[in-house]
Amino acid sequence: MIPSVLPTYNRAPFAVDRGEGSWLWMEDGRRFLDLGAGIAVNALGHAHPALVEALTAQAGKLWHVSNLYQIPAQQALADRLVEETFADTVFFTNSGTEACELAVKMARKYWDDKGADRKVILAFEGSFHGRSSAGIAAAGSEKMTAGFGPLLPGFRHLPWGDHDALRAAMAEPDVGAVLIEPVQGEGGIRPLPDQCLKGLRDLCDEHGVLLILDEVQCGVGRTGRLFAHEWAGVTPDIMMVAKGIGGGFPLGAVLATEEAASGMGKGTHGSTYGGNPLACAVGLKVMEIVADDAFLSDVRRKAGTLRQALEGLVASHPDVFEGVRGSGLMLGLKCRVPNTDVLTRAYDEGVLVVPAADNVLRLLPALTISEEEIAEGVARLDRAAGALKADAA
Repeated sequence: MIPSVLPTYNRAPFAVDRGEGSWLWMEDGRRFLDLGAGIAVNALGHAHPALVEALTAQAGKLWHVSNLYQIPAQQALADRLVEETFADTVFFTNSGTEACELAVKMARKYWDDKGADRKVILAFEGSFHGRSSAGIAAAGSEKMTAGFGPLLPGFRHLPWGDHDALRAAMAEPDVGAVLIEPVQGEGGIRPLPDQCLKGLRDLCDEHGVLLILDEVQCGVGRTGRLFAHEWAGVTPDIMMVAKGIGGGFPLGAVLATEEAASGMGKGTHGSTYGGNPLACAVGLKVMEIVADDAFLSDVRRKAGTLRQALEGLVASHPDVFEGVRGSGLMLGLKCRVPNTDVLTRAYDEGVLVVPAADNVLRLLPALTISEEEIAEGVARLDRAAGALKADAA
């Protein structure tokens, strides 16, 4: 018989009961150090007091009214995002997948309004943009798309890091936008070098192509800047945001320049729950905390500590790990043994990490993780690697 919960996930063999900061307690009483943060969602850890207070206060006033009416919390959060970023306007969604759907619509509507047949969006091998029809079509991999055809047309896929292929593709007259993650998450923590992102922005400007950045996983302080593209000193035309922006509460957004959003007038898009008072109250509090320069400076400091500790871990276990890659508190351990074997041993040691493609384990801790917790997490991974070597002996 099919389970009551549709069996689309390969779940770990334990059930979570509660969390606090960087720690999770299971129903059987075990305590785990969470270095996954709900796949980069719990940016401020579990049950952060300021977020609990913001959510509770809003819950006592108003949960939902729909976007038929003005929502003060939504306006306040949009104003803050516009103030802190390149964007002139914001549309709120419930998830990164929904943000992808709108980003694709926005880019295509932009060119349609101009009377130009430039509907093709360039995307990249190893990408992940959610599991909606647009998201899987944008990713293009057989793992994502098999059995779900016919796929949404209009995407052209390029190899990761092939500059010649990119330049040739950009020159095609039907190309209207490029969609890329500044740091691939599901694809195995592959950062786009700053000079490459600068070059991509220049190519887009040269050919009049819109640049869409997917910062669903790498945004909201994850790399030590508010958004990852800031390291390269460039700005996109459209940006997808989710995960950390809600600190654990479902919230996403599409940020855009006035020009890129010019086709999206009344009736062109909508969402029943998007931008609801609960989500926006929490998101506003997240922004108040994460956008602070001192907070981001602390993230960068802790990122250096974690990276140095992981480099030492790799050096201690060269038969288990190949290297460290990533940016800020979005790091990946490239494994020599199957990453699932390391994952299982990490569970045994009471530490949670997240698997990714290219035999990588992701470390995406809460941005509030302490130095002591970083040391404890790496020590547990060290014991996990040692246990693997003992198994092989």
